[in-house]
Amino acid sequence: MSQYPHLLAPLDLGHVTLKNRVLMGSMHTGLEETKDWNRVAEFYAERARGGVGLMVTGGMAPNREGGVFPGAAGLFSDQDIANHKVVTDRVHEADGLIAMQILHAGRYAYSPDCVGPSAVKSPISPFPPEELDEEGIEKQIADIGTAAVRAQQAGYDGVEVMGSEGYFLNQFLVTHTNKREDRWGGSYENRMRLPIEVVRRVREAVGTDFIVIYRLSMIDLVPGGSTFDEVVELAKRIEAAGASIINTGIGWHEARIPTIATSVPRAAFTWVTKKLMGQVGIPVITSNRINTPEVAEDVLAGGAADMVSMARPFLADAHFVAKAAEGRGAQIAPCIACNQACLDHTFSGKLSSCLVNPRACHETELVVAPATTTKTIGIVGAGPAGLSAAMTAAERGHKVILFDRADRLGGQLNMARVIPGKEEFRGLVAWFETMVAALKIETRLGQEVSAEDLTGFEEVIIATGVIPRDPGIDGQDGPNVLSYIDVLRHGAEVGPRVAIVGAGGIGFDVAEFLVQDGDSPTENLEEWKEEWGIADPEEYRGGLAADGPKPEAAARQVTLLQRKAEAPGKRLGKTTGWIHRAALRMKGVKMVGGVNYEHIDTTGLHISHGEARENPQLIEADTIVLCSGQLPERSLADALEAKGVTPHVIGGADVAAELDAKRAIDQGTRLAASL
Repeated sequence: MSQYPHLLAPLDLGHVTLKNRVLMGSMHTGLEETKDWNRVAEFYAERARGGVGLMVTGGMAPNREGGVFPGAAGLFSDQDIANHKVVTDRVHEADGLIAMQILHAGRYAYSPDCVGPSAVKSPISPFPPEELDEEGIEKQIADIGTAAVRAQQAGYDGVEVMGSEGYFLNQFLVTHTNKREDRWGGSYENRMRLPIEVVRRVREAVGTDFIVIYRLSMIDLVPGGSTFDEVVELAKRIEAAGASIINTGIGWHEARIPTIATSVPRAAFTWVTKKLMGQVGIPVITSNRINTPEVAEDVLAGGAADMVSMARPFLADAHFVAKAAEGRGAQIAPCIACNQACLDHTFSGKLSSCLVNPRACHETELVVAPATTTKTIGIVGAGPAGLSAAMTAAERGHKVILFDRADRLGGQLNMARVIPGKEEFRGLVAWFETMVAALKIETRLGQEVSAEDLTGFEEVIIATGVIPRDPGIDGQDGPNVLSYIDVLRHGAEVGPRVAIVGAGGIGFDVAEFLVQDGDSPTENLEEWKEEWGIADPEEYRGGLAADGPKPEAAARQVTLLQRKAEAPGKRLGKTTGWIHRAALRMKGVKMVGGVNYEHIDTTGLHISHGEARENPQLIEADTIVLCSGQLPERSLADALEAKGVTPHVIGGADVAAELDAKRAIDQGTRLAASL
């Protein structure tokens, strides 16, 4: 019997049966904008070969004004249809099913041509939308219907109408963005008219034997959002209008509550979807932070949904479903919800990929093929760079010996995994351990490695990571001064008042570690909801608690300082930095930029401000923690070069930029693929 009977059960939609209960949710990868249709096709075909029941593409614009940004992909011509047919043909050859998402951005469009129900500017776009008149609304409906027909002509098995996350259709539903007084505004009956009419017209245009998914905002998480009664009413009307499936959307993009970042508990919003079960007769899909087959199985077995949507887990591992079905769940590369290579790339205008799997969206370019000549490869450093190089080399048939001075695999990931909100790094380390064993990679842990130990290898890879940068502060050798390694790796005792020197990623991690006492909210859903002010939408409109966020008191008084004269945390991840800053502010952490570190004594850290070293100040602290950056650990590489051996140097040993696992894994994978 299958380990995941609910997850792997088929789902009959009438005209077609899905092979399992797994939807690969929509992600905008940027692939369609490359115009390399073979590359687009291979991305989706690889996931089809991995066994997913149904996929949804990234959002395709129904017209120019509805594109998320100028030049956003859509099906505007016969040539576009032909291009997309390359994708659907490849997916069908791989025995897969694929739907195209139709996404009209409304006021979220990053364009002066954006349109909306009312001229209410979005906080995440600089352009106020043009308020649509009756004729303009009709044009949007017609264009969405035309996009659905073109998707059908291009060979897609269905479409998903994007009605959540604060996009165009969602904007008509709430009074915050819909100030109209005509038949498209005012009462809820009027405000929901547009999404219902869109689904009705789409169904009318494509006929009965075509999947129509409606992405419904289940909880808006913005002031003035929908009540749950309104959500249920809309769901029923969407079903009556002809939808085949209702998919879940969680939170508007402008919501100041995290919904998919790594600090969000697993399956954190399935309780909302469960409230809709039994209210409609069509399948309901739940989503957000479902990243293992065990979590997905529990969600379905608990009656929270008929199907689960996972998006980024299919960047991390295209063969997620096949591995689950084969009993190899432990070998599924885990999505750690870090956003670093997916959403951060998307919102920076870059092609998406995955920290854990750099081949994501690069399937045709980063090819891992059997080696024509096998070699013996010595790799020093079992952090993310060394591990990814070892695994890729072993997968290609090379004999690999992996060395590390520590007694376990993971390198600096073992510090990241203790940070509250970064518990997913535990699963990443466990996956590396599983794969090293499965690939029969020889490990030599708990020993220092010299240049002499590396004689006889045909290739040597140095992935020895980083060492802390010396900030050179007078008094830093005092007993009240610790490094981040002392705190995170060795569990050194820290006093009740703390000054942290350095407000980069590590400084923020140390601050989050020190303000938390006891269990992390990421592992306690009710505590996490209270911390961020999330409430039952049956009781509070939009799912926002009336009294707002109520975090637990900080375990310590923390001051976070940096030399740069800019807002601390400004350079953190594009889509997650605000979460870290907000979380620490809620804990009362003081953040100070533009300081000079004058000296440390028993009273604390003495600082001044600006180039003129003005306004001397004492930060009273029992403990000062140094997080002032890193330098490459190149001593072994230098010793080898002195003996005439030229090693490959990767990861932090090459460039010491924070704890950059994304670059390290990509570099290790690409190097090993080329040897």
